[in-house]
Amino acid sequence: MSHTPTSAAEPFSDLSPDLVLDALESQGLKTDGRQLALNSYENRVYQVGIEDGQPVVAKFYRPQRWDNQQINEEHAFVLSLAEAEIPAVPPITINGKTLFEYRGYRFAVFARRGGRSPELDQPEVLEWMGRFIGRIHALGAQQPYIHRPTLDIESFGRVPSEYLLEHDFIPADLEQPYRAVIQLALQGVAECFERAGRVEHIRLHGDCHMGNVLWTDAGPHFVDFDDSRMGPAIQDLWMMLSGSQDDMRRQLQALLDGYEDFYDFNPAEAHLIEALRTLRLIHYAGWLAMRWSDPAFPRVFSWFNTQQYWQDRILELREQVALMQEPPIPIQRGGNF
Repeated sequence: MSHTPTSAAEPFSDLSPDLVLDALESQGLKTDGRQLALNSYENRVYQVGIEDGQPVVAKFYRPQRWDNQQINEEHAFVLSLAEAEIPAVPPITINGKTLFEYRGYRFAVFARRGGRSPELDQPEVLEWMGRFIGRIHALGAQQPYIHRPTLDIESFGRVPSEYLLEHDFIPADLEQPYRAVIQLALQGVAECFERAGRVEHIRLHGDCHMGNVLWTDAGPHFVDFDDSRMGPAIQDLWMMLSGSQDDMRRQLQALLDGYEDFYDFNPAEAHLIEALRTLRLIHYAGWLAMRWSDPAFPRVFSWFNTQQYWQDRILELREQVALMQEPPIPIQRGGNF
């Protein structure tokens, strides 16, 4: 009889250390019993020791999030990046497969890669990052995802905000202010997309923040393509921008100095920077709410869903509404900003 995880509310409740080891052993990997849980909440990720070899990283996928076609499509993209000598960490292929199942859990295995956070205050580091993101996008643009979704206002804005309201996460005295600011925020996002005009959607990393980039003396390598989807190129660049408008202008210049060696950037996408930041803020709150029945979330994100949290989010979104009305970062060809 097949075994399935206990419930959607507690999707990893019976993912024991022994089950993790047995899952890897089922694919011919001889473990030495050592195991270390790594920081991951959407999925469960472990470093596992291997007899007479380097440790590997085992990733157990959250049930019911991606289907097998979507996971395999992401794996194929990352494998193609690695084959093109782009420093992405692909899943290990065993007997022609990269996605495995054991007792109801789907999992993949990756080589362990070390590194540190990139020093984004260094222009040469940003340029180096830009070169590799440009290479990722050049390959990502060669064909679309068929099964994976697109980053859009509906899935990253309307769906999570409606979930929060429908499931009573917003305190009663803050519901009307939240509804009002969400309406303004989504209107602002839509106007930013209108100003950007026709924007090409390509396969992206999708969640290219500094926790998913490991830096060594040989440069960056990119990990965790779990959120990979179709979207505008700027999605993989804007999370590296911070500070004042001048700061972000210089940072984006440095990124594009490397990026455009491999892929042309559409300057109109600068209109989307604050819009995408706004969608990420809305989506993140909704993501926490949708996962709140998973016991790991209240334990780790104890600050979520407090009165102060929602007051801060409303203020944050009001600030984003104002920022989306500001002129975008000016971009000119040839590195002259």
